[in-house]
Amino acid sequence: MQTNRFDHLRKISIDIRRSVVRMHTRANSSHVGSALSCVDILVALFFEIMKSKQKCGNGDRFILSKGHAVSALYATLAKSGFYSERLLEEYCVDGGRLPGHAKANCVAGIEISTGSLGHGLSIGLGMALAARHDKYDYRIFVLLSDGECDEGSIWEAALFASHHKLDNVVGIVDYNKLQAFGRTNEVLNLEPLADKWRAFGWSVKEIDGHDFGQILCTLESVPFAKDRPSVVIAHTIKGKGVSFIEDQLAWHYKSPNQSELQTALRELTWA
Repeated sequence: MQTNRFDHLRKISIDIRRSVVRMHTRANSSHVGSALSCVDILVALFFEIMKSKQKCGNGDRFILSKGHAVSALYATLAKSGFYSERLLEEYCVDGGRLPGHAKANCVAGIEISTGSLGHGLSIGLGMALAARHDKYDYRIFVLLSDGECDEGSIWEAALFASHHKLDNVVGIVDYNKLQAFGRTNEVLNLEPLADKWRAFGWSVKEIDGHDFGQILCTLESVPFAKDRPSVVIAHTIKGKGVSFIEDQLAWHYKSPNQSELQTALRELTWA
């Protein structure tokens, strides 16, 4: 049943969010809100949508262009069996193997160094061209932040993708509407965001980025149109799952203390 399928994914998301808040508390590190907003998208991709490179060398590629949210990716990779969850204790600590921004090949599943925003989509397009040249059918999924869409390099890449008809590329915008110094509509208004992507030649769908029904239905239908790159605008909540972090700008840089961690863990339970 679909309900059981979605419940299974929700339980996985809760476990990953619990790991994320533990990681940020232990490391006293920033970006917990950014990580929590994209967990459901990562769970859908790694547990349902993508063909695994572990099982198939020509499996789908994933790029976390919003590399500051890498704690969520580390926790997702661990949960899906890329490595032991014990390794998460090495997140963003001296001598640890899991840096605070994604670093290529630091662990299995991290192919690209990201964190300097605006680069991931261009790298993904290079992978897409290589796949076409080599006649491989893998897809490239690139997760972007909304604030990252302020970067001109994103729109240069968007033009390039549509010009070359790269329908093996799927961009996903984690549209949580908060960035480092304010709300996206105040820092640099992106709206009408969907129309901008359409004007650059992409096929666009908008979804609730926390609704597994919408996420899976949408990602299972890529590419949305032949010879056109696809972009999903996922409306999300920064800090999703933890009431005192949700939609609060301060948690772009704050980390939970021990008391806040315990409160978060109490909230992140399966009813």
